[in-house]
Amino acid sequence: MHIWLAAALLVATPVVAQQQDYSKVEIRSETLKPGVSVLFGAGGNIAVSTGPDGSALIDDQFAPLSTKIQAAVTKLSPGPVKFLINTHWHGDHTGGNENFAHTGTVIIAHDNVRTRMASDQFIAAMGSKVSASPAAALPVVTFETATTLHLNGEDIRAVHVPPAHTDGDSLIVFTKANVIHMGDTFFATSYPFVDLSSGGDVRGVVTAADKGLALGNTATQYIPGHGPVSDRAGLIAYRAMVSDIIGRIVTRMAKGQNLTAILAAKPTADYDTKWGNGFIKADDFVKTVYYCLQSDPPKAK
Repeated sequence: MHIWLAAALLVATPVVAQQQDYSKVEIRSETLKPGVSVLFGAGGNIAVSTGPDGSALIDDQFAPLSTKIQAAVTKLSPGPVKFLINTHWHGDHTGGNENFAHTGTVIIAHDNVRTRMASDQFIAAMGSKVSASPAAALPVVTFETATTLHLNGEDIRAVHVPPAHTDGDSLIVFTKANVIHMGDTFFATSYPFVDLSSGGDVRGVVTAADKGLALGNTATQYIPGHGPVSDRAGLIAYRAMVSDIIGRIVTRMAKGQNLTAILAAKPTADYDTKWGNGFIKADDFVKTVYYCLQSDPPKAK
């Protein structure tokens, strides 16, 4: 079911990720504020807190990159990586968990992240079976709604949001630096990927954006799960696009149109130039919205 995204999502599939030549991946660092940086490589963006208390990571990409990631962190600060917070369970954000755990890093995540990582999963959109993670890779500290890490003079808040990309998404707020890591609830230059098999809900993407905006202000820097660092205007534009497309499809479904008719109507056409060039194509996103809303069919007014 929903294997229509398989080709488009190869870059996010753990099985395919193992075939990538990681020797060619370079980890690039960008400093956002004193003590807060972001690392780009392969997989999800990594936020880093550095300072005299040691380092903390937000996500850790793929296992073969752990040595390169550690080297990049060491260039920012020589202290050990003491803590690692996962924004959700997908392997391009948690693949290095076991490696960092073996060096003494404490892993933190929402309850549902540990639950999913501890058991076999199936990502229907990619037709991908994901085996349970080794015990060492699992978060050892979990939370239901929120938790705060006090490190390097910073208050790092992990705030769970209702199901969006998955059912275990958290926004990570660097309170004093005014930086928010949105995880995969925000794709800076692409239509969102909503993993319905992992409890995701496209309407939750809008809710997560609202939460991120409420937690920030006009000066906040937003780290997306994928893509370049953005600002408030960028997150507002993303939220407006997702909300508008959902509304258009709701309207068509309420009129009795089926998926074929909705796809033919091209409800994303005016957004495709800006948002349709990532690994989630326009038709893929329309199908995601349609399948998500099928579980709660809109009623005609």
